[in-house]
Amino acid sequence: MEEIGNQHKHEQQEEEEIVCLDASFFIDDNYQLTKFTFGSQEMQLFCLHSASTDFDLTGQLVWPGAMLLNDYLSKNVKMLQGCTVIELGSGVGITGILCSRFCHKVVMTDHNEEVLKIHVWSTEIYINKHAGLIAEKLEWGNTDQINEILQRHPGGFGFILGADIYIHYAFIPSSSIPMLFDSVKQLLQAREGGKCKFILAYVSRAKIMDSMIIIEASKLRMQMKEVPGTRCIVGNLEGVIFEVTLE
Repeated sequence: MEEIGNQHKHEQQEEEEIVCLDASFFIDDNYQLTKFTFGSQEMQLFCLHSASTDFDLTGQLVWPGAMLLNDYLSKNVKMLQGCTVIELGSGVGITGILCSRFCHKVVMTDHNEEVLKIHVWSTEIYINKHAGLIAEKLEWGNTDQINEILQRHPGGFGFILGADIYIHYAFIPSSSIPMLFDSVKQLLQAREGGKCKFILAYVSRAKIMDSMIIIEASKLRMQMKEVPGTRCIVGNLEGVIFEVTLE
């Protein structure tokens, strides 16, 4: 009887020690207005300076791939002049905001509501100067959401942009990259005349990811070409710009 009593007492203590945390506990929303410079282009936007405790909120940070992509775009602004662009996994919107200075229309997308809030705050700074800057929710592989975006923006896009957007592979290995490339293919096919390119700023973090992006592109009959002169070191990692088109 004494053993049963002690066991019951122990179970009660364990129940008392259980702490229920609100979902907001895992969300760091201490965003800071931060200045960035790419060539002659300066901008300010809201972002975190350190990682959130939630892996699903990687979009709160500016990743090395975004710095690589923006550096490349700032040196090649002529190709953006008057174009329509959709960015996948926009995060804090650093690339979309840069492109909005040269493009006719820029649609920034992300799947996470918390990250989309940052889009709103950052775009409010520029919305009067760059009216073609738009934020949309998009989960990779979600054909309904892609179709809704294409209905609102008929004719498709001249460029699809992405930087460090395969990072979730470390957490969701079975689906992230295939869904990404499935979405890219749908967007490439939507462009009239096939005149659309996916520009990917890739930062190598694991050999398995290096192989997987090439395999997925090949599976979906895409051509993946390295842009000459773009391979460099970013954030102590090797980065490169790829151009991806349909075969």
